[in-house]
Amino acid sequence: MEALYFAVVGIVLYFVADWLVDRCERLAGRRFTNRTALFFIILLVLAVCSFAILQHLLAPSGT
Repeated sequence: MEALYFAVVGIVLYFVADWLVDRCERLAGRRFTNRTALFFIILLVLAVCSFAILQHLLAPSGT
């Protein structure tokens, strides 16, 4: 079941990162030349943070 949670979160993060890159481009008023690199950095930061939180939440509580 954990794999399903991680997969769903990963898919959601993909769309969130794409939306954030689009918002940054709109604020700048132009398309970025290194759009892929910016997308990768945003996705990586979001994934590391959210997967760490998800792993913490799904960890069995020890006694």
